[in-house]
Amino acid sequence: MKINKSLSILITSILLLSGCGESADSRYDSGYSDGYAEGYNTECKIRATIVEGDWDDKDYSKGYRAGRAEGVTACRASKRN
Repeated sequence: MKINKSLSILITSILLLSGCGESADSRYDSGYSDGYAEGYNTECKIRATIVEGDWDDKDYSKGYRAGRAEGVTACRASKRN
């Protein structure tokens, strides 16, 4: 019985861990953050910004585009105030 119980615990652990990884939301958020920083810093001429640049990941790329647009908008708004 002890072998079966240990085996079942091992299999359960492997199955639980196989579900771990970055989610689409996490990749989008990472891209958004990079894009926002790059858009803001470039538009406001603050400094060059190093980004992850995972362009093959559709969620990262989508977040990057959205974040960059928001960063540019935020910079322009800060210049008006």
